Amino acid sequence: MRTLIKWLFKLVLILVVLGAIALVGYAYLGDLSPLSSDQRIPVSLEVD
Repeated sequence: MRTLIKWLFKLVLILVVLGAIALVGYAYLGDLSPLSSDQRIPVSLEVD
């Protein structure tokens, strides 16, 4: 029973480490920048 818990703990730890590495890799290599474009919107101001 104790060896099963150790094995599961190691498996979860390895999966967490691999997930963290994948997240960092995606953040650096993935295209996370938004598309930008100029927008001109006319605004009418009412002055009293």
